[in-house]
Amino acid sequence: MVIQTDYLKQLNRFTLMLKKKVHSAYAGSRESKNPGSGLVFRDYKDYVQGDDFRKIDWRVYARTDKFYIRRYEEERNMTIHIIVDASASMDFGEHTRKFDYAAMLGLGFAHIALKNNEKFEFTTFANKLTPIKARKGVNQILSIVDTLNFTKLTGKSNFKESLSTYKELIKSKSMIVIISDFLFDIDELRESLYKYKKSELLLIQVLDPVEAKFSLEGDYNLVDSETGFSIKALISNRLRNKYKTGLEGHTYKIKDFCEQIGAKFVTISTDKDVFDAFYDALGSK
Repeated sequence: MVIQTDYLKQLNRFTLMLKKKVHSAYAGSRESKNPGSGLVFRDYKDYVQGDDFRKIDWRVYARTDKFYIRRYEEERNMTIHIIVDASASMDFGEHTRKFDYAAMLGLGFAHIALKNNEKFEFTTFANKLTPIKARKGVNQILSIVDTLNFTKLTGKSNFKESLSTYKELIKSKSMIVIISDFLFDIDELRESLYKYKKSELLLIQVLDPVEAKFSLEGDYNLVDSETGFSIKALISNRLRNKYKTGLEGHTYKIKDFCEQIGAKFVTISTDKDVFDAFYDALGSK
């Protein structure tokens, strides 16, 4: 499967329907803008002789009987950083590849950024980071689609190094959206994400129904797509239950750590309508 241009048309209609939801998800976390000034409120300071008396907050004076002035700083647009896993494990999918699904979600966030006059950066990672340089103008999203459709999914996820490198590229107020199956070492994930705890962070775990439900039964040759390691196994009820317990425990640890650092986390199966999934991601806690 490749990402079709029809998806972009559907995305445009969907974004219009989601206007209120989108505003709540992205604008709600920002400070209120001072009407007409192009500035956002930062804090208060004691009024001293020479300060502009027009900036005195008279409501605060009424409560405290002291003069304070409001201080502002220039409002800066948020940059949305979209980071999509392009390792070999994302090449899996019974009907829809995890990578295609993840890419469509990522394009949704890029589309929202453009609609809200925000900057965005789109990057894939496997054993290293691969920034996608989009063309300027109306075909910006389309050029990203072209690149994604020709992306080769190879290698093992080097999450730690990729995220450490990417952190050095963030220079302004940002939201970071990471889309992956997150099927790698939990300690590596914790160490990498801890550096982002001061950023607005959203993790979207994308799993295929076969991975999420593991409804296989009988003899199978199981292959690790990232390492090539294979093993013949008889899939029994006991093995299925052990697998499900392990996956649920792994996912819980990710969710728990995200809560500790104030990040949002959502798990989505690729058999879910991508627009419903996008709606869930916007409302994730």
